[in-house]
Amino acid sequence: MSEGYGRPVYEPTQLRTFLAVAQTLSFTQAARRLGVRQSTVSQHVRRLEEATGRPLFSRDTHSVELTEDGEAMLGFARAILQAHERAAAWFGGTRLRGRLRFGASEDFVTTRLPEILESFRREHPEVDLELTVELSGTLQARLAQGRLDLILAKRRGEGGEGGEESEGRLVWQDSLIWIGAPGLRVEPDRPVPLILFPPPGITRARALEALQAQGRAWRIACTSSSLSANVAAARAGLGVMAHTRGLVPEGLVPVPARAGLPELGEVGFVLLRGRRGGATQEAADALAEAILAGGDRLHRPR
Repeated sequence: MSEGYGRPVYEPTQLRTFLAVAQTLSFTQAARRLGVRQSTVSQHVRRLEEATGRPLFSRDTHSVELTEDGEAMLGFARAILQAHERAAAWFGGTRLRGRLRFGASEDFVTTRLPEILESFRREHPEVDLELTVELSGTLQARLAQGRLDLILAKRRGEGGEGGEESEGRLVWQDSLIWIGAPGLRVEPDRPVPLILFPPPGITRARALEALQAQGRAWRIACTSSSLSANVAAARAGLGVMAHTRGLVPEGLVPVPARAGLPELGEVGFVLLRGRRGGATQEAADALAEAILAGGDRLHRPR
């Protein structure tokens, strides 16, 4: 444990590891995000717990949960890391500047991502941040074309090991579920009314594949590239939509199991970076770290 004048000093590396575990509730996923061994993650958490003198996680072979002290450490860790980064930028003479084209999936419009972006702009006023909100598939295509520098988007499946850049850095993983208006009935003997994003929407593809695998008939009740339009259609009772469990919009609820709809599996939200170098890459790296540090806020409504 590092100490200064008899008081513990919380190491930035250990705090970043703590946040990664807190956001994923998995030592394995935290190791993948950070690109380190799982034993390193365990070591960082153990040393931080030694420094605090308190257990930050309760864990067994099946689950990892934050303790009350761990919940308190979330805010302290973010504040310490932000102060550390500001000091390093000031005294290192590395004020970020330039143009950064950032793309985000529309899933995050109603979360606290805007607060993270506002904080980033306040800390890096010389970075010209341009935001694009689109479907994940569209964002990935624009990134590949060099039209975006950093994106926060859905990824199908589990992805690769060790934080491979081609797979992106995992911010958060959750299950996809069917949602609709309270009281909406989905009749087993009638086609499922679907509210969908247009291609190349990942939730669209997952929903159609799952229904086809089940042999369930379906019909399209509404298609829109706007999340707000699809949510409005769902609130009106036009049909059901596939959506991330942790981001269910107000006024909508999970479809009951008795409807017999198929499981939709997991979906990951990842940060993917373009190939531009220099100041753009430095700005992209800084924004990526800010999003990772505040990742637990991305599935909390504003």
